[in-house]
Parts: sequence; structure tokens; C-alpha cells
Amino acid sequence: MTKRKSGLRLSDDPTVNEDILQLVAKWNLPQFGDDFAEMIASLYRLSQQHPNSGDISLIKRSMAELRYAQSVFAPYRGSRKICIFGSARTRPPAPIFECAREFAQLMTEANYMTITGAGDGIMGAAQQGAGAEKSFGLNILLPFEQHANEVIRNDPKLVTFRYFFTRKLTFLREASAVAVFPGGFGTLDEGLEVLTLMQTGKARLIPMVLVDQPGGTFWKSFVHYVSEHLMGSKLISPEDFHLFKLTTSITEARDEILKFYRNFHSYRFVGPYLVIRLQRALAPEKVEELKREFLSIIDPPGEIFQRDALPQEANEPDIAHLPRLCLTFNRIHFGFLRLLIDRLNEE
Repeated sequence: MTKRKSGLRLSDDPTVNEDILQLVAKWNLPQFGDDFAEMIASLYRLSQQHPNSGDISLIKRSMAELRYAQSVFAPYRGSRKICIFGSARTRPPAPIFECAREFAQLMTEANYMTITGAGDGIMGAAQQGAGAEKSFGLNILLPFEQHANEVIRNDPKLVTFRYFFTRKLTFLREASAVAVFPGGFGTLDEGLEVLTLMQTGKARLIPMVLVDQPGGTFWKSFVHYVSEHLMGSKLISPEDFHLFKLTTSITEARDEILKFYRNFHSYRFVGPYLVIRLQRALAPEKVEELKREFLSIIDPPGEIFQRDALPQEANEPDIAHLPRLCLTFNRIHFGFLRLLIDRLNEE
């Protein structure tokens, strides 16, 4: 008999609960059986809340979009991917168009796959550079302007979304890195959401580069505005500038992304600890150095130590061999955590 997880939340009706559990048991998914049971129970609870057609349509369509996107990306889970954002209105021979194309080509040569919004402009340039085989397109249904570019148009890795929120969730869920080229409201929205989610700990930290053409001032002006008005008014903190890098060099942008994974692999929270998985163990003196430098982000009792995988990580056997750096992170200063990752990659 499958062991039920503690805190399993179903309905207030025992008969309905038994029906749900019996249904899920037939699917033979012991690892995720309780999770599927909770999802079905959520739908049952919705049915008891007098939903209107709009409620039903939103939940039905958003679930369908996320499920289909998951099926498209599932075969490529082992490949690192970079999201490239930028204006759909940029056309050749604009220098930034060529920068986007060459940058995507550099990332493909570094074994990254490219994800764009599937449109023309910067998105089309990036997919020209990456090629259809190494590309994903996350299109959005709009009454004007947005249609899939010719590189990704008939590719099975093209996903079309009705909702921006499901599309943006898929972008960030699948990305190992983000590059933002100049663009309009949509580009700024995508870039600022990535920053907001990393700053607040609602998304994992990944390398983010703001890329302009040589001599370009688009992002330079943006960062000046952020520095003068947001940081100047204490609406953000100086540490938040560690969450991104501004560059006018596509090779520097590529190197910034590749450097992020030089020794750092990934992290997750386990109980009181932030567990950082490393490619190589740190020297003991390096651990002590990090403890002194980053004491301000470590909650009492101020623990930071190395060890092997924790028992709670048994559901990730593929990376069980990696050394771990564990610390009692305060879950506040994610900009400094990004800086800590940079220090780990100096090894």
C-alpha cells in the first residue's frame, strides 16, 4: 500500500476522498500519487464553489497550456537553455539584430538551447543563430503583430499560449540563463519580472545579462535610471545589482553565463538549510573565508559547512554524488547569495 504523505489535503467528504485515492492508485504513480490526488481534490472543491464559465475557462485552459508545455520540454530536461528576450520590431540591418543572431550562435556552440517568444525581430534573429534543432518558441496569441518566425513556425518545439502568465512561467521554469536585448514594454516586462522573482526568492537564481550593441546606450540608460531613482530613493538595495550584468559585448555575455556554472550546479532548501550543489568540493579554508565574508546573510547559529547529499535529496539520484555546501541562509539577501555563487565559481 502506498504511504500517504503527512498533511495530505483533499476534501471534507470522506467518500469523495476515497474515490480520488482509488482513481489515482490505478495510475501506478507511487512517487506522485498524493500530488495528483491533491490536484483532483482542488478541482472537486472548485466544483462546490459555484464557479462561472470564466472561472472554468481560466483554470481549464491554463492547466492545459502548462501540461502541453511540459510535454514539449520533457525530452530536453538534460540540456541547458537560455531565454533570449527582445523587440519583435527590430529588423536587419540593425546592428542589434546581428548581435542577437551571433549571440545565439555562440550559446549553441556552448551546448545551450535557445528559447524565445517565437516572434520576429530579436527573437527571430536569435533563432536564426541557434537553428531550429536547438530552438524552442513560446508564442502568444495576440490580435496583431505576433506570429511565429519562419525558423520555428512548423517546428514541434513551438508552443502557443493564450495567457501571458503561463507563457512567462514556462520561460523562467525552463531557463538556465536569461539574455535581454533592447525592446519595448513586453521586453521590459519580461526582464523586470525575472529580476523581481530572483530578488524575492520566488525563482531560482540564474545568470541574467542585459545585452546592447557596441556603443549602445539602451541598457546603460536603464541602469542609470534604476540607480538614480530606485536605489537613490532606497526602493531597492545596492546588492540587487549583483542579479544582472550589463554588457555591450556578446562574448562577455556568453562568458558571464558560462562562468555561473563553472563550479556551482544548483541549490534547494532542505529544512533550515540552503543546500548548494557543487561540481567540486571547496578547500576548508575557502569555506571559512566564505563564512566570514557572508556572515550577514547567515541566520544564527551561523552555520556553513560541506557534506554529501542529505537524505531528503534522495529523489534526485542523478546528482547525489555532488558535494554540498550547506548554510542557514536568511532568505532575504538574494543579491548577496548571487555574489556568493560568484565566489564559489572562482575555485
